[in-house]
Parts: sequence; structure tokens; C-alpha cells
Amino acid sequence: MASSPTFALRTISSFSVKPVTTTRSSLTTSSTTTLLPFTSTNSSLPRTLKLNTSSPHPHLSLPHKSFTCRSQAEPSSDSAKVQELSVYEINERDRGSPAYLRLSQKTVNSLGDLVPFSNKLYSGCLQKRVGITAGICVLIQNKAEKKGDRYEAIYSFYFGDYGHISVQGSYLTYEDTYLAVTGGSGIFEGAYGQVKLHQIVFPFKLFYTFYLKGIKDLPQELLSQPVEPSPAIEPSPSAKACEPHAVIAGFTD
Repeated sequence: MASSPTFALRTISSFSVKPVTTTRSSLTTSSTTTLLPFTSTNSSLPRTLKLNTSSPHPHLSLPHKSFTCRSQAEPSSDSAKVQELSVYEINERDRGSPAYLRLSQKTVNSLGDLVPFSNKLYSGCLQKRVGITAGICVLIQNKAEKKGDRYEAIYSFYFGDYGHISVQGSYLTYEDTYLAVTGGSGIFEGAYGQVKLHQIVFPFKLFYTFYLKGIKDLPQELLSQPVEPSPAIEPSPSAKACEPHAVIAGFTD
């Protein structure tokens, strides 16, 4: 009788694997993944293992693209250019301006009093009528020691078909001041900067020098060598009479 076959059973010792933790959101363009080494008590198994795989989702690979972004805060050469524009505001006492509204109900100029106004505008050379001013002042403080007032003013300068410029800020009746240019229309659309208000004879004669940014070159018709401010200045007779050659196109009246 043949002897029973004998089977030898080799027991493979248990081994431990240190897994590599990954997240589903991690994407890589590499086609080779390296697992950390694991240890085994069985000498017949290698001590390190490298697994080469192809990306199962090649379409999810993130492309590397470069781009440049120009900050909107960087001014262009045109917007950084400062253009000066000079005009005279003259109250010829024919527009019922200014109107003084004593909302404070006091006998002296006091906080809250309103002063709506509208006066005529002439070019800096006083040879052309260019339009009007229109706005309102709110009295902030009476300066008795300086024989004047401090107002907060909001008003506009109208230049006929060219458009208008709006300004806002302190209006001092006793010294020069600067107001902010808050915008405009027509050729002044997008304008910013400031305007210097020079009081000649309050409230009848004022001289303004605009320092404008953010707009294209102003037309030569509005640019002229200004007459030196003085209490004696007057517009030319033709400009005052609004003769055709002494006004700008569609001047505001």
C-alpha cells in the first residue's frame, strides 16, 4: 500500500504595510506614484515596492498657464496728465443771484443758512462768454473775526455744447480755497482733480483755475492766456453782449 502523500505547509508570517494617505481632491500630472516602504518578516518578499501607474483621469490634469493682469489703479499717461483751465465767474446782478435763505431764523449768518446762486462764466482772457455756474452753498460757520463765512458748496460750471464740470468743497468768502472736481459730462466726462477759487470781490467777481485729470486734450477755444485777476476786470463788450464771435458753441445762459 502506497504511503500517504505528505504535504508541507509553509506559513507566511504576517506583515504590515504603511499606507500613503491621499485625498480625492489632490490631482497630479505625474505618471509615477511611489509608495512608502513596508516591512515583512518573510525574506522572500522585497522590502520596498514601487508602483507605476498611468493617471486614470488624464483629462483632469491641471494645465499650467501664465497670465498678466494690469492693475486698474495704474494711471495711463492720458489720465495722469494735468490740464489747466481758467475762467471768470461774474455776477452782473441780472439773474437774481445769490438768494439768501435764513433757515437758522437768526439775525446773523448762522449754521444751516442756504445760498442758491447762478452767475455768468467768461473765458480766462475775458473775450468769450462760455456759460454759467449753478449751485448751492450751506453755511457752516460765520467767521466774524475775518469778516466772512465758511460754506460747504456743491455746484457746476456749464460750458455749452462742451458739457459741464461739477465741484464740491469748502467755499471761503475771506481767502482762497480749493474744491474737488467730482466729475463732468461731454468732453469733461471722467474728469477729476481740483479747482482753485480766488475771491476777487465777494460775491461779484471770482477767478477759478482748474487742474483737470482723466480727460483728453481740451479744445483751444477754452484755453487762453488769462487776464491777471483784479477788482477792475471786466469782460469784453462783445462777450458781454453775447455776439456770435464772442461765445462758444451752444453756450449755456
